[in-house]
Amino acid sequence: MARPAALLLLLLVLAVAGVGAELPRLEHAPKEDGSLAVLAVGDWGRRGQFNQTLVAQQMGIVGEKMDIDFVINVGDNFYDDGLTGVDDKAFEESFIDIYTAESLQKPWYTILGNHDYRGDALAQLSPVLRKLDSRWICMKSFVVNAEIADFFFVDTTPFVLEYWNNPKNRTYDWRGVAPRDTYIANVLKDLDAALQQSSATWKIVVGHHAIRSVSEHGDTQELVQQLLPILKTNGVDLYINGHDHCLERISSRDSPLQYLTSGGGSKAWRGIFTPNSDKLEFFYDGQGFMSLKLTKAEAHLAFYDVAGTVLHSWGITKPSHY
Repeated sequence: MARPAALLLLLLVLAVAGVGAELPRLEHAPKEDGSLAVLAVGDWGRRGQFNQTLVAQQMGIVGEKMDIDFVINVGDNFYDDGLTGVDDKAFEESFIDIYTAESLQKPWYTILGNHDYRGDALAQLSPVLRKLDSRWICMKSFVVNAEIADFFFVDTTPFVLEYWNNPKNRTYDWRGVAPRDTYIANVLKDLDAALQQSSATWKIVVGHHAIRSVSEHGDTQELVQQLLPILKTNGVDLYINGHDHCLERISSRDSPLQYLTSGGGSKAWRGIFTPNSDKLEFFYDGQGFMSLKLTKAEAHLAFYDVAGTVLHSWGITKPSHY
């Protein structure tokens, strides 16, 4: 279970302020049999439009069948320009009023996407939103310890130079982030330390931006250069992201790492394909979401469309010495 509310709120305050040399940590116990079931979705916040409501309905159905423990929310939570403040009705109209299924009334561990940074980014981190809906747990970078798995959430938007050097007509909320180089260096240092300390069977890193993607945005070069070496060095199993509005699985050719995009929460169908040097296992240019079931020995994932059809599934077994 999550830590007591008072401690959680303290962690949220620390995350906003950027205080502390370690990433904030939350505890989430697995089921009694030691297993863990989660859903992952991103790029959704459009007041139910562009099939957001249909995706939410199928998430509720799959979530009930799997008895999920929590939802991984990979960012771009409110379009087009984040929230205007803690009183923005978009929080209710795009989140509370959409994800109503009983099975989805679990913690939503949430990070920010680039669209969220275009509004009041700190509003999404505010305890005020958690008072409106206790599911909402949003920080910039943090760790969820779930015994058999550690989930490392990374704030990837500040890595992308274009948002700093060529924002066009957009404004980004860099409070608590600037100067960029110092912020990124601290995130990478803290992530590396947390990964080294982890003794979990499964190490899963979550970010908004893709490291590898064959869709519209393609590979995020800043992450390929700065984040990816840390993931490979520390034996990370899965990297889960959104940003590209599609579903995809790409296998690394020089490590066990799997790149998983679950950015189909609403508007999709970009019609763009940009191949990269790693191995494409699955790509779907439409809306949907992803599920993940973990045990001490096995991991199984599946991608679903708006009708709840399983488009692709995959599994892996850990050696017995883990």
